[in-house]
Amino acid sequence: MGAVSSAPPVRLAVLGSTGSVGTQALDVVRANPGAYEVVALAAGRNEKLLAEQAAEFSVADARARCAADDPAVLAGFAELPEVDVVLNAVVGFAGLPATVAALQAGKRLALANKESLIAAGPVVAAARETGGGEIVPVDSEHSAVYQALQAGPRQAVRRILLTASGGPFRGRSRAELDRVTVADALAHPTWSMGPKITIDSSTLMNKGLEVIEARELFAVELEQIEVVVHPQSVIHGMVEFSDGSTIAQLSMPDMRLPIAYALAAPGRVAQPVGVIDWARLGTLTFEAPDPEAFPCLRLAYRAAMAGGDAPATLNAANEVAVAAFLGGRLPWRGIAEVVGEVLDGHRRGYVSTIDDVVEADGRARWRAAAAVDRRNAA
Repeated sequence: MGAVSSAPPVRLAVLGSTGSVGTQALDVVRANPGAYEVVALAAGRNEKLLAEQAAEFSVADARARCAADDPAVLAGFAELPEVDVVLNAVVGFAGLPATVAALQAGKRLALANKESLIAAGPVVAAARETGGGEIVPVDSEHSAVYQALQAGPRQAVRRILLTASGGPFRGRSRAELDRVTVADALAHPTWSMGPKITIDSSTLMNKGLEVIEARELFAVELEQIEVVVHPQSVIHGMVEFSDGSTIAQLSMPDMRLPIAYALAAPGRVAQPVGVIDWARLGTLTFEAPDPEAFPCLRLAYRAAMAGGDAPATLNAANEVAVAAFLGGRLPWRGIAEVVGEVLDGHRRGYVSTIDDVVEADGRARWRAAAAVDRRNAA
């Protein structure tokens, strides 16, 4: 239980409050009484849980809404004058207007919405620059890097290293990966996540998407971002500085820690989570990812290098391919094949508005769906 704070509470808008990140964020609020006040809640379609949350945290009816199909509601909550910090844990493009609104309104944005940075990096950068808002990442890897960056000046950064568990198929050959099932791919060895991100972890696409996010978050060159497989998932990210020093953030896997840090930074909450028992920790191991067995990582770097709307295209094609795999319409290795085919046919466009992102996303989804259909018709 955290200590009662004497400072005025930080006022929160929790977008995606009934999902995994949202519910864990409310766990952080419960564990730190007096530190936070929840003033707005937005959910997808889980009206029952949303009503329970609103009653528990005394959120007015007008500030507790199911808004899965109404991004304008999310954006409206994000720019409320009475909100200090916006936690954007909305899944998909519905979260993008809220990201832009929060940054344009000068808020702190605790960001867990991948699409905002992957598909719409230039749009988000412009909103951050014009509105003066700040982004503190919620993903464990980016939170780790954000924390490690405090150890030195930005111009002294040599490399950013994102760690990957390797997923359930680490060490398997290409031939072995021909036979994996949906159940196999959903059996993540260290994290409990939703099905889409779990499949992305099995293909290493999640790490490729995180590379794109890291470039947007930390304004470094793509060549400065590397991925290393670390099966124990204890080191979440590292920063190597020009003098050879490497600063790492370590904790046992627990999403409440990066969520809490995003809400409290540069301070820290009093509730300990993810504490390491050093006497029992054992060995920490590292290895390079296998680009032949896991080509999605290479595809993500390719899209990042192309720039423009290529990352949006990558993200959309991957979402369609993953959904097809989960629905039994595509083999596991077909995910990378479909994404690669869409990128092969992609003509680079520019992204300057949300409409540009939506258009690129729609084109890529159509092409990916067509690629899936062709494979099923063969």
